[in-house]
Amino acid sequence: MIPAKLVTVVLGGQLLGIDVAQVQDVIRLGAVSPVPLAPRWIAGVMNLRGRIVTAIDLRARFGLSPRQDRAGSMCVVVEFQGEPYGLIVDDVGDVIDVDPEQIEPNPPTLDRRWQQVSEGILKLDVLMVLASVRAIMDADLAVAA
Repeated sequence: MIPAKLVTVVLGGQLLGIDVAQVQDVIRLGAVSPVPLAPRWIAGVMNLRGRIVTAIDLRARFGLSPRQDRAGSMCVVVEFQGEPYGLIVDDVGDVIDVDPEQIEPNPPTLDRRWQQVSEGILKLDVLMVLASVRAIMDADLAVAA
């Protein structure tokens, strides 16, 4: 199902759209406590109004270089299989309305890392990838060479 509204985020210079219906909260990244023996893309856990939220470093998840200063990072809190997850992104933009007729299939030239999680693209001033939370969480993301 094509979402009617998207929260726009930026990760490694790529504009992504996440279905607003899946977003519970958008916060500035705060204190994150590391989790021993967790995969490197698990940044740790954080307390969000009394709830323990697993923080996912999407830069590490997609094989991007780490951000030099995490202080300005944002966190988009989503629910997946009944558990809250904070997706750490570089920046959060606006909520936009989407006309399903504007959504196009992935072009063959789309970077492989984005193809793995994309439900399609939307051509704005720049190319926006419609990111699937399920695919981000489920996929064994292979880093593009």
